[in-house]
Amino acid sequence: MITISVFSDFSEFPGLRHCAISENSGEEFYHNVLNKAFKEAYDNKTKLTINLDNTAGYASSFLDEAFGNLIFDFTLENVKKTVEIISEQEPYWKEMIESKTYPEWESRRKKGERPKITIDHLPWYRLQNNKIVCEIWEQLG
Repeated sequence: MITISVFSDFSEFPGLRHCAISENSGEEFYHNVLNKAFKEAYDNKTKLTINLDNTAGYASSFLDEAFGNLIFDFTLENVKKTVEIISEQEPYWKEMIESKTYPEWESRRKKGERPKITIDHLPWYRLQNNKIVCEIWEQLG
């Protein structure tokens, strides 16, 4: 099992949705922590546990962006098989992610509605034709 903690592995003070409007954004967390951790868990056929506890709190947009990008890049089916979210302090965040973010982003993925990026990122992982590929999938205009 692989475990990551937003508090320990990213920031005590998670920000808003995008890098362009906030430090410690959901976009940044996804690209700098969550994407690589998911790829490792997927490759090793193990669970990825994501602990949301002990931060100063969340904007729902942070969580939506981070976990939504995960769905977009790896599919709802694979995320549900691989990810376990822990939120003892605020269990409604887990409920929101699983009941709202996951299905909304799976719908967007199927429609080809690409996630917005607000800074250029290093290459990141995405499942393509049942193979994980690492490249720069989106760039600023």
